Amino acid sequence: MSGTNSPEAVKKLLENMQSDLRALSLECRKKFPPVKEAAESGIIKVKTIAARNTEILAALKENSSEVVQPFLMGCGTKEPKITQLCLAAIQRLMSHEVVSETAAGNIINMLWQLMENSLEELKLLQTVLVLLTTSTVVHDEALSKAIVLCFRLHFTKDNITNNTAAATVRQVVTVVFERMVAEDERHRDIVEQPVLVQANSNRRSVSTLRPCAKDAYMLFQDLCQLVNADAPYWLVGMTEMTRTFGLELLESVLNDFPQVFLQHQEFSFLLKERVCPLVIKLFSPNIKFRQGSSASSSPAPVEKPYFPICMRLLRVVSVLIKQFYSLLVTECEIFLSLLVKFLDADKPQWLRAVAVESIHRLCVQPQLLRSFCQSYDMKQHSTKVFRDIVNALGSFIQSLFLVPPTGNTAAANQAGNNNVGGPVSAPASTGMLGIGGGVTLLPAFEYRGTWIPILTITVQGSAKATYLEMLDKVEPPTIPEGYAMSVAFHCLLDLVRGITSMIEGELGEVETECQTTTEAASSPTQSSEQQELQSTSDQLDTEIVSRAVWEEMVNACWCGLLAALSLLLDASTDEAATENILKAELTMAALCGRLGLVTSRDAFITAICKGSLPPHYALTVLNATTAATLSSKSYSIQGQSVMMISPSSESHQQVVAVGQPLAVQPQGTVMLTSKNIQCMRTLLNLAHCHGAVLGTSWQLVLATLQHLVWILGLKPSSGGALKPGRAVEGPSTEPSLFAVAKLLETGLVNMHRIEILWRPLTGHLLEVCQHPNSRMREWGAEALTSLIKAGLTFNHDPPLSQNQRLQLLLLNPLKEMSSINHPDIRLKQLECVLQILQSQGDSLGPGWPLALGVMGAIRNDQGESLIRTAFQCLQLVVTDFLPTMPCTCLQIVVDVAGSFGLHNQELNISLTSIGLLWNISDYFFQRGEIIEKELNKEEAAQQKQAEEKGVVLNRPFHPAPPFDCLWLCLYAKLGELCVDPRPAVRKSAGQTLFSTIGAHGTLLQHSTWHTVIWKVLFHLLDRVRESSTTADKEKIESGGGNILIHHSRDTAEKQWAETWVLTLAGVARIFNTRRYLLQPLGDFSRAWDVLLDHIQSAALSKNNEVSLAALKSFQEILQIVSPVRDSDKPETPPAVNVPVPVLIGSISGPGLSRPFVRTDSIGERLGRYSSSEPPIVTDELEDLNLWWAAWNTWYRIGSESTKPPITFDKLTFIPSQPFLTALIQIFPALYQHIKTGFNMDDLQKLGVILHSAVSVPISSDASPFILPSYTEAVLTSLQEAVLTALDVLQKAICIGPENMQIMYPAIFDQLLAFVEFSCKPPQYGQLETKHIANAKYNQAEWVALNYVPFAERSLEVVVDLYQKTACHKAVVNEKVLQNIIKTLRVPLSLKYSCPSESTWKLAVSSLLKVLSIGLPVARQHASSGKFDSMWPELASTFEDFLFTKSIPPDNLSIQEFQRNESIDVEVVQLISTEILPYANFIPKEFVGQIMTMLNKGSIHSQSSSFTEAEIDIRLREEFSKMCFETLLQFSFSNKVTTPQEGYISRMALSVLLKRSQDVLHRYIEDERLSGKCPLPRQQVTEIIFVLKAVSTLIDSLKKTQPENVDGNTWAQVIALYPTLVECITCSSSEVCSALKEALVPFKDFMQPPASKVQNGES
Repeated sequence: MSGTNSPEAVKKLLENMQSDLRALSLECRKKFPPVKEAAESGIIKVKTIAARNTEILAALKENSSEVVQPFLMGCGTKEPKITQLCLAAIQRLMSHEVVSETAAGNIINMLWQLMENSLEELKLLQTVLVLLTTSTVVHDEALSKAIVLCFRLHFTKDNITNNTAAATVRQVVTVVFERMVAEDERHRDIVEQPVLVQANSNRRSVSTLRPCAKDAYMLFQDLCQLVNADAPYWLVGMTEMTRTFGLELLESVLNDFPQVFLQHQEFSFLLKERVCPLVIKLFSPNIKFRQGSSASSSPAPVEKPYFPICMRLLRVVSVLIKQFYSLLVTECEIFLSLLVKFLDADKPQWLRAVAVESIHRLCVQPQLLRSFCQSYDMKQHSTKVFRDIVNALGSFIQSLFLVPPTGNTAAANQAGNNNVGGPVSAPASTGMLGIGGGVTLLPAFEYRGTWIPILTITVQGSAKATYLEMLDKVEPPTIPEGYAMSVAFHCLLDLVRGITSMIEGELGEVETECQTTTEAASSPTQSSEQQELQSTSDQLDTEIVSRAVWEEMVNACWCGLLAALSLLLDASTDEAATENILKAELTMAALCGRLGLVTSRDAFITAICKGSLPPHYALTVLNATTAATLSSKSYSIQGQSVMMISPSSESHQQVVAVGQPLAVQPQGTVMLTSKNIQCMRTLLNLAHCHGAVLGTSWQLVLATLQHLVWILGLKPSSGGALKPGRAVEGPSTEPSLFAVAKLLETGLVNMHRIEILWRPLTGHLLEVCQHPNSRMREWGAEALTSLIKAGLTFNHDPPLSQNQRLQLLLLNPLKEMSSINHPDIRLKQLECVLQILQSQGDSLGPGWPLALGVMGAIRNDQGESLIRTAFQCLQLVVTDFLPTMPCTCLQIVVDVAGSFGLHNQELNISLTSIGLLWNISDYFFQRGEIIEKELNKEEAAQQKQAEEKGVVLNRPFHPAPPFDCLWLCLYAKLGELCVDPRPAVRKSAGQTLFSTIGAHGTLLQHSTWHTVIWKVLFHLLDRVRESSTTADKEKIESGGGNILIHHSRDTAEKQWAETWVLTLAGVARIFNTRRYLLQPLGDFSRAWDVLLDHIQSAALSKNNEVSLAALKSFQEILQIVSPVRDSDKPETPPAVNVPVPVLIGSISGPGLSRPFVRTDSIGERLGRYSSSEPPIVTDELEDLNLWWAAWNTWYRIGSESTKPPITFDKLTFIPSQPFLTALIQIFPALYQHIKTGFNMDDLQKLGVILHSAVSVPISSDASPFILPSYTEAVLTSLQEAVLTALDVLQKAICIGPENMQIMYPAIFDQLLAFVEFSCKPPQYGQLETKHIANAKYNQAEWVALNYVPFAERSLEVVVDLYQKTACHKAVVNEKVLQNIIKTLRVPLSLKYSCPSESTWKLAVSSLLKVLSIGLPVARQHASSGKFDSMWPELASTFEDFLFTKSIPPDNLSIQEFQRNESIDVEVVQLISTEILPYANFIPKEFVGQIMTMLNKGSIHSQSSSFTEAEIDIRLREEFSKMCFETLLQFSFSNKVTTPQEGYISRMALSVLLKRSQDVLHRYIEDERLSGKCPLPRQQVTEIIFVLKAVSTLIDSLKKTQPENVDGNTWAQVIALYPTLVECITCSSSEVCSALKEALVPFKDFMQPPASKVQNGES
């Protein structure tokens, strides 16, 4: 000790010693001189030692006897003050360890004397303690004397001394053993030969032990002797001893120094031979005692158990078992059996309490328990100690609930010190329970009316006893109620906790060791192989041994534990206690599971399950044993039989949930308490943490949970998790969805190994999907789809992209759902597909056919929402995923899209699906090369497979190449949609079909076109034609809802008409634009005929829209460019959709705007045409055949459509004007192709059609749109077309070869027929037509056209044509001129009666023009007689026109009249210039007729209905004058060749003059007679005319050559003069003015008589 060795400390010690000695000598100076002297010599001695020695302390120790002597003497004085001083000084020396053995002996002797004199007792104890603790110099007798001294002081009268002495004894005993331990430690390295211990009872020494060990041995042996009330061997001088104190000392030694007893056989011997027998002997009164047996009844009084002894004995036993179990196996068996007996109900309460505390101490030591099990339970013929302990605890707990009624406590107290404390047990009645709230005030157990509070007694896992520590109590203490129960409860809990954690720890070690060895063994090196096998087998042996122990431990304790825990669980009213019980049951269940002990595992799990359910809620799985007795009310639910028993209201737990029991029959509600919920939580923990070891008991767990979930009204939510739903009110028909939800969850968490359970799992869920209950189905589907989605998104190893088998496996159930007919399931299925597409679409790969199959499996009758969802999926596929799917799936996409088009639930979907087909086709076009390559590769592979199997490869449209087949499938689908019952779909599909063929058709192989034409297009045309002709004509009221339908589409027939139009137009366009591809196909002419046949049937259909459209298509195919020679071949095919006007001549389309870069298909195909060798062009002959076929079709259409029907009624079909116009407009284009072979017959046919077409009337509805108003001289388009057609012909003839020119007359005939229409409109069969003028008032069905403009235009054409062709041989031969005149005669003769005034005027001007050209020709051919018949016709025509029988209208203005007169004059001029001068070439009769006419004209042309004012104008003076002049000119012309002619004119003149004379005479007579009355208007007019004629005649005569005028004529003229003069008296001013004009010319006759002049006389 550095503190006491340092020079300062030594110096201090020396100083203190000297001062102590001085003090001593001072004190003893008077009374005790010897002491004083001794002290003084001591001072000198100390000084001397200090001076002489360097090692002062050692020197002091050597001389310690002398140094101590003065102080011992001082003590001997027995003077308190001196004694205290001396003891203090001695202690100081001791503390510096400067006391030798001799000195120590002296000191002890001196202390003994003081003790015997009862002096300074506390100081004595202190001194002994310092002496023994500071050094080991005290041995043997000295030591024993010191110990006895302390014991003696323990039994004094003074309490303080007693207690101090007790403490000192304890410390001293400890010191003795500590010395021994230290001694062993020093000698540890020296190995000694063990010497067998003789069983001697030598009380002095044991020869083999070292000094300190010997002291310890002697001390322990004497302690046993003392407790056993025998005399000690070593502790001589003991006077008194208590057994309690002895037991405490024994216990402390055993507890503190177990190694001493375990290492030294001598001590072990003491244990076995002394301690154990002693304990057993001391226990006997407790064992024999029975509580409640009255003393009198037994013959000898039984020694009553004594609490202090009994309690200490139990403490000793605890230590013995704990520390020396291995030494005392047999003895421990006895102790343990005793302990168990102490728990019996007939033992005093305090004894039971301390026994339980002792057992608790054992229960917290699992290794010890394990040893018990190994030593006893596992040995044959041995007590099953471990089992007994557990069972005893169980029985103990049970017995506490069966306490005698409170009234008996007094008797019980008398019988033993069992003070239950009467009033405390009052809570056994339930009065203290908060019945309202169901919450107890204190944590407690309560069972069948017995209420036991739970006290908090210890921290878990430590056995902190209360009564085993009551070392100061002599009387048995009062045990509070519930204490024993609480300890026993903790025993159980600690027992379970200890055993399970120990076994599981060892199990874990074994498992990890196994793993490491197997790992090592898996890659062993050659050398270590043997050794490792060896170690593994050792390990296995150990494991087998350990496992046997573990199983035995569990088997030994589970029954008792379960019984006790179940009872406590039932009785517990405290949440924490319940929690602990459940935890114990849970850990036991888990342990049993790990060890594979099925019965015990299931038993614990059943207990937890029962706790979870309401009381008496019978679930057969849990009551397997009682099932038979309870089956009166059992029902099977999902394979588990379940029994209902109305719940008991015993429990005082708080009710936390009320629900319906899960049963088929309606039942009352059941209640779940908070304890049920706690149990449920435990059950969940069990399943959650220990699922791996549950094995078959999963059935119990799941069945229970299912019922709980049902009672709580939990409903599954996404992922199978259960969430609170609405509570079920009253009996529910809903199924329990628990199983489905959990299946789903199981699948989701086992995704990493899903392959193992996928088939059974999905198979089961698919069955659930067909369950009749909709909720059940819905969840089946939800589970299935969630699993599929999760499976696809899970990160598998290897990934799905490399594991296609797994991917298909995962997707397969989705496909199988298609066979389920419930729409709700299908909706889920489709939603799943949609989500898979959205998340996984890019990586579906081989799963595509499956996904598409699901969409395609939706049938028309499956409801709108299903179809809509499926369609959403398809839209997503088409918009996003076409590029990612294998090309082989594209055909499926086409099929599916097509099938949606055919669904009739929702029009929009059908229309959109057609749009999708268009998008798909676009995609094919853009990615053509890639798709083609991939498909060809696939095709090759399939071909190979097919050959290997020896089967024929079968796919649609074989043998077209696969890419073309894809297109053909697309076209075929669209074709089907083109004949859908719904018009909108047909329209959309038609447009799309033709657009795709138009836009992308060039990608097809040449040969594939054959299929397109025959299998797609003509097939479609046939179907459309059939449907259209059979369509219903009934009116459709509305388009569903309040949609109005336009009248042009209000019958099915009209709607089909639109389709027919679209289809025909599309096909025609393809024939037009793709002719260069189609013509080389070989059967083009057959196709052409079929197409023409379709056009014809459409054109002849009784629907204006269709027929008109057919003609448009006809026009289109006629504009086809005939194949060009390679020199001027266009590089690219003609573009699609080139709008070409009706042109004459060849039409070539401009090239495509986008160049074709593709080298494979199009480029090559075109290259074939533009290569250097001449392309394969069908010969001209075949071409002609095509055109003639077209001409025949045209002729058939024309003749059929324009032929008037036999009978007429309201529904008679009459072709429309636009139709006829279109029909006629086709001819010019067609004619261009057939002109080379066009002959008279064809012209005849054409004529018939033109005539008929123009004759067709118009329906009165359409007239306002087609007809010009009557006054406008406008042609309808039809008439224009007719004239154009003839014009084309005429031009062609004009430039054509000679043989064509014979057609001229026919054309003239045709035109003249049209001219006749001006006065005589054509008839259309028997149809009555109203004239257009009255059509407005009288709503006629049919209205005739205004033919006047047409006729007039025709006439103009005739004149033009005639001007060009007058001299033509055919024209001359065929009497064209005569025909023209004959035709014109009609309007000319009608004149004012013509429908239109313009007609006759035009006729006149035309006649004049024609004659001006034709007469010279006629004269030229006069000799041939070809014109003989023309002359009379011409004469009649002149006659009829100039002297018309029609009367001019009243409202004719004067100017008009004058204009008309001038026309007449023109005609006469023509006669005078073109006919009369050539009279010698003209037949005589004709000239005579002309003269007569002129004669007539010169007088008779007056009209008889004019007003006075107009009279002078209306008399056609100019005309008469012209007639006169012509007549005269002709009469007196010097070119008169025959006397006859002159005679005719002279005769005419005399007649004229004679008539004038007569008129004048008559007028004069009448005038005279009438007096003042005016003459009739007519007569006045006549006279005026005559007067004018006279003046005109005189004028004419003057102008004529004198030699041509006959003298007689002059005489007649002059003879008029007197008559004229007589008229001067007339009263009419008009007559007078006329008379004046007539008289004036006579001045020229006033000459002097010739004779006078002759005579020369005046």
